[in-house]
Amino acid sequence: MSPADAFIAIADANRRHLLEELRRGPKTVNQLAAGLPVSRPAVSQHLKVLLDAGLVSARAEGTKRFYAVSTSGFMHLNIWLDQFWES
Repeated sequence: MSPADAFIAIADANRRHLLEELRRGPKTVNQLAAGLPVSRPAVSQHLKVLLDAGLVSARAEGTKRFYAVSTSGFMHLNIWLDQFWES
């Protein structure tokens, strides 16, 4: 993941909302879609962008997929941002 990918991923308000929801704990697409004025397939597309940027992880549990914030993805972003405060 590059920092540019992460910034592109969080540029969208719906994706930021998803991250806020996932910050509270893992959730399924259906649980996440309930809080947004977009369709379930649109939520899945937003999650794919967040997954590709390394900001979200997914795990299968039976027929459901649970999404969660990827602490390692945010750590990489944090390390990149920190370099600007250390100089």
